[in-house]
Amino acid sequence: MTPRDLTFVLGGARSGKSLHAEQLAADSALPVTYIATARVTDDAEFRARIAHHRERRPRHWQLFEAGVDLAGAVTQNDASGHCILIDCLTLWLANLLCPPEGDALPLERCHAHVAALEAALINAKGKLIVVSNEIGLGVVPLGAATRLYVDELGRLNQRIAALSTQATMLVAGLPLALKTASHA
Repeated sequence: MTPRDLTFVLGGARSGKSLHAEQLAADSALPVTYIATARVTDDAEFRARIAHHRERRPRHWQLFEAGVDLAGAVTQNDASGHCILIDCLTLWLANLLCPPEGDALPLERCHAHVAALEAALINAKGKLIVVSNEIGLGVVPLGAATRLYVDELGRLNQRIAALSTQATMLVAGLPLALKTASHA
């Protein structure tokens, strides 16, 4: 059995986490599939963020825009000798908890999607790089919906970090090793 190769990249907004993850993918010298989780909206500023990410990525990388079935996207694009970059869990979870239709998935279904993603990552044959925001470093949010989101993202990040062979946190563009392959 081939050992899992999962790098988890965390950081705050504009910390450099996506750029770092993209560099890791490019440095792998493997074919790359970029799985995007952002939902394109009418928000001009958010569309500009997405465009910035697109312009920065190499043109030869494959793009797969995932909906809520991120596990299916991983399974569909996984292959030995291939790299998958998922950017990012933060937006994926927001899509689960705050869909554009207005009604959030019941928490049990949300947890089922997380469990399915976890299983897909465990069974993956290729190199995986997963990006997420670390948003739990501040004060406890006042609103119940925001507290739920922060709590669920914190739990999701813990699960992915436990699966990872390497984990890095970006602060001000500087990578800080949290977990190395020798300590996985």
